[in-house]
Amino acid sequence: MSGGKQVNKSTPVINSMTELLAHALALEIEAVARYAELADIMAAHNNQEVAGLFKKMSQIEKLHVETIHEQIDSRQLKKLPVIKYQWISSEGPETTDLADLHYLMTPKQALHLALLNEQRARDYYQGIRQSTTDHDTQVLAEELAVEEEEHVALLQNWLAKIPVTEDHWDHDDDLPNSQD
Repeated sequence: MSGGKQVNKSTPVINSMTELLAHALALEIEAVARYAELADIMAAHNNQEVAGLFKKMSQIEKLHVETIHEQIDSRQLKKLPVIKYQWISSEGPETTDLADLHYLMTPKQALHLALLNEQRARDYYQGIRQSTTDHDTQVLAEELAVEEEEHVALLQNWLAKIPVTEDHWDHDDDLPNSQD
């Protein structure tokens, strides 16, 4: 682990902007890949509406990757440090666990997963901001947390426009054939 101690399971101590940018870039790249993977899974299960939503989330995360690259370029950093990433769990804060999927999930449920991802990313950056001793890293962590909070608000607005998920949403009339 680079950059110091870990205060608790969810709050790494990162005391350099370059290390924080490396974490942010990895976090966003992982989110792009996972949302694309979720879109493929939902498409394979013929849940096209949710597949499209996850594809859109992947595209949004690609914009975040571009923003992080712009921040790296604006600071004229040639190369980010090679580090061991400090995530809240075994995956990045903005990554949905595959165990949370259901092939019949609704768009509202998919948006709830995305909302949780954005909230975890916001909390991750807020934790770094609170734990760092480096002023510049603190400022950058706050900027990243504010950006994630904007995404939280966007998803909350999006969710408010979608009807409530009906009971028995996971009922499938077309169960697979059993083999004797």
